[in-house]
Amino acid sequence: MSNHITAEENRQTPATGALEGVRVVDLSRFIAGPYCAMLLGDMGADVIKVEPPDLGESSRTIGPFVEGESLYTMVFNRNKRSLTLDLRSEPGKNVLRDLLRKADVLVENFVPGTLEKMGFDEATLTKLNPRLIVTRISGFGQSGPLSDKPCFDVIAQSMSGLMDITGDAKGRPTMAGTYVVDYSTGLYATIGTLGALQARSRTGKGQVVDVALLDSALSMLMTAIPEQQLHGRTMTRRGNRDRYCAPCNSFPTSDGAWVHIAVAGEPKFRALAETMGNASPADDSRFLDNDARMENVDELEEIICDWTKTQTAPALLECLEGIGVPSARVASVSDLVDDAHLAHRGQILDMDHPKAGTIPMQGFSVQFGDSPMRLQNPPPMLGEHTDEVLREWLSLAPDRINQLREDGSI
Repeated sequence: MSNHITAEENRQTPATGALEGVRVVDLSRFIAGPYCAMLLGDMGADVIKVEPPDLGESSRTIGPFVEGESLYTMVFNRNKRSLTLDLRSEPGKNVLRDLLRKADVLVENFVPGTLEKMGFDEATLTKLNPRLIVTRISGFGQSGPLSDKPCFDVIAQSMSGLMDITGDAKGRPTMAGTYVVDYSTGLYATIGTLGALQARSRTGKGQVVDVALLDSALSMLMTAIPEQQLHGRTMTRRGNRDRYCAPCNSFPTSDGAWVHIAVAGEPKFRALAETMGNASPADDSRFLDNDARMENVDELEEIICDWTKTQTAPALLECLEGIGVPSARVASVSDLVDDAHLAHRGQILDMDHPKAGTIPMQGFSVQFGDSPMRLQNPPPMLGEHTDEVLREWLSLAPDRINQLREDGSI
């Protein structure tokens, strides 16, 4: 923990964020939407997370917990402030309308049609605020035969073919070990929002940004679609093997570890083959070039496996580094928390949470030269900033805020 970047160290960064002055209303839940809004907050936007009173956003009930606070919620909701609002009540909707008049961006991930049923269709939003960017995240998009269907990450993985191309070649389709579609959709939503903000700087007008989980999943299929349509080849599961070059796979070592070796190009293969000594496949016609190695990959990997099993992981990695072959020990999460390189890059932050204490979490994936991302606010507790936001954004007097609280609107 001692090498982690603390929240106080992060706050002391003397520059303003790239999105300083941008106001975001976040109505989203679970991962893709909250992740998008969090990234905007990481870049300096003022992000207001609007949640139902009493229980808050649905993910607050998902464990694991620290002092009753959900870690699942925390990792998608830093750099936000929480405002509770009953959007089923007319006073609550009026407060949302006032917030949207002040906002630059609205992020939502309801099933399409829900926002319209609440009285916030595109025409209404444009009338409220012609400059508003509405980032809409859904399973299947705002239009199309499936648009009104609910969707989760694993459903998009299933429908897109991602699950079918993931896993052991002789095994069953396998979902990724994390929510790759939710994360990528959140990233696309962020990119779309930034593009819309840039367009608004020229036109003065906001627009809808429509991002879908299934669309995001398809974007990660590499050459699968053209291979299918042009050559009639259906991409299949290959385990940890690379699809385009060999040898590239995870190999066992004598001390029980796994090392992934990635060889691309003839010089690297020759270097690997020569360092293997008597086991060298360098002069074997089956491995003459990459096409031949792909054709005979089972035999090639068996030879390499026999060699790596005579080496400890540290010795193997030292050898491979010496000949310039990309390689890495297959790490567990327990290895990451003490990794010197990740510590140097600030990729684990120690966050001071008002109730849960010090919580380590992922750092910032983008390093800006002049407007760095900063950890300004820990993930908020439910309704923690309700009064503060209503005063700052809407200039509401204390008695008006109390009235809203008494009638259950906040």
